[in-house]
Amino acid sequence: MTLRHRKGRGAVSDREGRFTARPVEFDAGEAHERSLSAPDTELRAMRSRRIIASNSSPDVPFDRSINPYQGCEHGCVYCYARPSHSYLDLSPGLDFETRIFYKPDAAARLVEAWEKPGYECEPIAIGANTDPYQPAERTTRVTRELLELFLEHSHPVSIITKGTLITRDLDLLGELARRRLCSVAISLPTMKRDLKRIMEPRVPSAEARLRAMEQLAAAGVPVSVLVAPVIPALNDDEIERVLEAAANAGAGDAAYIFLRLPHEVRDIFKDWLHTHFPDRAARVMGLVREAGGGRDYDNRFGIRQTGRGPYADLLGKRFRAACRRFGLEADRQETALDCSRFDPPGQQQLGLF
Repeated sequence: MTLRHRKGRGAVSDREGRFTARPVEFDAGEAHERSLSAPDTELRAMRSRRIIASNSSPDVPFDRSINPYQGCEHGCVYCYARPSHSYLDLSPGLDFETRIFYKPDAAARLVEAWEKPGYECEPIAIGANTDPYQPAERTTRVTRELLELFLEHSHPVSIITKGTLITRDLDLLGELARRRLCSVAISLPTMKRDLKRIMEPRVPSAEARLRAMEQLAAAGVPVSVLVAPVIPALNDDEIERVLEAAANAGAGDAAYIFLRLPHEVRDIFKDWLHTHFPDRAARVMGLVREAGGGRDYDNRFGIRQTGRGPYADLLGKRFRAACRRFGLEADRQETALDCSRFDPPGQQQLGLF
């Protein structure tokens, strides 16, 4: 397999998914041509039977989420959502960031979920898997349509994103925040421009994300910063710098996540690491294994988000000390949102009878 960096893309390989039964094969000439090209982005509609996903993980502060997209053009090489493309018989490598699926019926499916008898209102997170404000959102507007419903029916929502396109929806977010119905977390793992360019190639700059934080905070939207992921010997020296910048931009809360390497992400990350940082690849993975108890990834609840052992403990102490220094609330599980205002779809019509 040829490893090669494509301009504007994160993964340097097109590794097969773990469910692939018949690998796609190319002749030598075609394989060479593909390795030299910068693959275009393909955007496809995906119909969904239901839109709200549930989880029982004690590691995350929500048990319901919506993902308007599958795949993400941001191309973050470390993204733990990459293995989801394997279920489509596509590569979690380059396919994940070039073959993007969007859900045009997301709003309709959400109304259906809210109309079901016995539905209980609890905050829903948008963007827990792939970014709801990736480039495709500019034209599909799936996330905005969902936010319009959250506002219309006074349902609480939290958003996780790296995309500065979120400022387009300040009109909705500001009104949701006024009713205590929304919060936003901005992911910012590095302030180093060179590292960002190859690690998360199609994500807005750190400066742009900080400006987005400022605009959200000015509109009254509760904003937190997510330092994720923390990668040993690459960005672990930036914890304090990122937290200080975020606090100055108006963030009130902060959290961090240690590098996670589930399934195919491990080899995709290793390919990238050896391509861009061959001089320190061994050190990076050595510290990753130290935090994983000798493994590349320990997926147990309570460990997978932070790691374990002396190195991981030191990161946690540094993070909490920096939060205290810059006046940030550390690792708060969630912003209190108001579930009492929910106005289910169809309620007004029922009242007429």
